Amino acid sequence: MTLSRYRYVVVEGPIGAGKTSLTHKLAERLSADTLLENASDNPFLPRFYQEPKRYALPTQLHFLFDRSRQLRDLAQGDLFRAGTVSDFLIDKDMLFARLNLDDDEFELYQKVYTDLSLQAPTPDLVIYLQAPVDALQDRVRRRGVEYERGMDAGYLQRLANSYSEFFHRYEAAPLLIVNTSNFNFAKSDSDLELLLERMNKMRGPREFFSRAA
Repeated sequence: MTLSRYRYVVVEGPIGAGKTSLTHKLAERLSADTLLENASDNPFLPRFYQEPKRYALPTQLHFLFDRSRQLRDLAQGDLFRAGTVSDFLIDKDMLFARLNLDDDEFELYQKVYTDLSLQAPTPDLVIYLQAPVDALQDRVRRRGVEYERGMDAGYLQRLANSYSEFFHRYEAAPLLIVNTSNFNFAKSDSDLELLLERMNKMRGPREFFSRAA
């Protein structure tokens, strides 16, 4: 498969879905650049997991400013020189904001978001990774990020539900919804090849990809 159809691919999903691992795998396989959200660079994120109400707004604003800057650079560059695979869709930032901010903070966030997100290019394809909450929790635990250890199943459930609702309405770009329960794209080359084949065969604006156990 080449990038002739997809110059800009975004991989999305809740925490623990495997979006960053798949982004690296796809970029390597397709000889494309990566565009990453770099959560570890957000100084407010560890504090957010300790005190969500206090640090939700600065955490979200830091992500928003960083992502909008990266997308502005991408839009101003030559997308046809090399393809790009990203592990974030800036449209979903509003999802986290609604989930974590109070009304006044959310109103402020909306104003900033409206000014910044207009420069974001539209992906040629969005891959939305789904997984059961217990699988998400297990993956978060196994990757061993210290500040994520306090994340409870309730928050992951609300987050997964928000993602499901968001992508149920999403129409801005072609969407491939992938049930990851029986795939391991990070470790299985054959699973990755199946995904690439499915991407290549995609014809409609919204399609589903899964495999029985």
